[in-house]
Amino acid sequence: MKYLFGPVNSRRLGISLGIDLVPFKTCTLNCVYCECGKTTNLTAQRREYVPTDEVIRELDEYLSERPRLDVLTFSGSGEPTLHSGIGRVIDHIRDTYPEYRVVVLTNGTLLWQDDVRRDLLRTHAVMPSMDAVSSSVFNKMLRPADGIEPEKVIEGLVSFRREYRGEILLEIFLVPGLNDTEEELANIRQACLRIEPDIIQLNRLDRPGTEQWVKEESASEINRVKEYLKPLKVEVIGKPLPGNYSDPRNADLVETIMSTLKRRPSTLEDLNQTTGVRRTELVKIISALVDKGSIVPEEGERGEFYRLP
Repeated sequence: MKYLFGPVNSRRLGISLGIDLVPFKTCTLNCVYCECGKTTNLTAQRREYVPTDEVIRELDEYLSERPRLDVLTFSGSGEPTLHSGIGRVIDHIRDTYPEYRVVVLTNGTLLWQDDVRRDLLRTHAVMPSMDAVSSSVFNKMLRPADGIEPEKVIEGLVSFRREYRGEILLEIFLVPGLNDTEEELANIRQACLRIEPDIIQLNRLDRPGTEQWVKEESASEINRVKEYLKPLKVEVIGKPLPGNYSDPRNADLVETIMSTLKRRPSTLEDLNQTTGVRRTELVKIISALVDKGSIVPEEGERGEFYRLP
C-alpha cells in the first residue's frame, strides 16, 4: 500500500488504519520534537500531493472486507490538510463506510483558511496542536513556513470550534525550557479558553525528536501543567493501549516494518504492538535488517529505537 499504513495500536485512538496524503516530511512546520525527523519540504501551499483517486482506490480495496478497526486516521509523515483532496477522501469514507470513525491529526496551522475548515466538517474528531502562542517560542519550537503565525493559527482554531460539531482534542506538546514557562503557559491557557476544545491532551517526547537537545518533560511538570490549565478538561497521553493486533493480510512483515519506520522511529515494543508478531520472531527480523543496513538503531529516552538510515 502506498497511501495506507498499519493498522497500528495508537496510544490515543486504539486500532488505527493510517492514511498518508503527502510525501515524506512535507509540512507547514519543522518542529524540534518531531519523531519523523527534519521537514524537507517546508510549505504552506495546498495542492494534490498524491492522486486522490488512487487514495480512494486503496481505501476501497482495503475496506471492502470491513476489517476490524477502531478508527481511520489521517496522519503519517507530514501535514494532511496540505492535500487539497482531503475533503473528498473524507466524504467518500463517510458515505461508503459509515461504520468507521474518522479522525484527522493536524498541526492546525491551516484552519484559518475557509476551505480547510469545510474539508474537515464531516470527521468525527480533529486533533490539532497548539504548542506555543508567543512569536518567540512559536518560531523557535515549531520553525514554521512563511505566512504561518501564532495568532492566525489561534483564530483558525476559534473559527473551527464555532463551525464544527465533532470533537476537538487539542494537543499541547511540552518541551522543557520552551513552552513550559509561566509566561508561555499563561498565553496557552488564555488561548485554550478562547478555543474551548473538548479535551486538552498533554504530550511529551516518547521517541527521538528532530533535535537531540530536546528532552522528555518530567511527570511532575506534566502534572503541574495539568493543574494549571483547570477548569479546562485535561488528560495526559499515555503509553500504547494493551493488546496486539495483526492484520492477516500483512504477509510481508518486512514491508510492514519498513513502512512503519518510514513514518516514525519505533522500539521493539512499538513494532510488537504494531505487528502482533511474537517478540522472538521480531528480534530475528530486526537484527537481519540492522545487519543489512536497512535500518539503524538509535538510543532514545525510552530505550533503543529503530529508524531508516
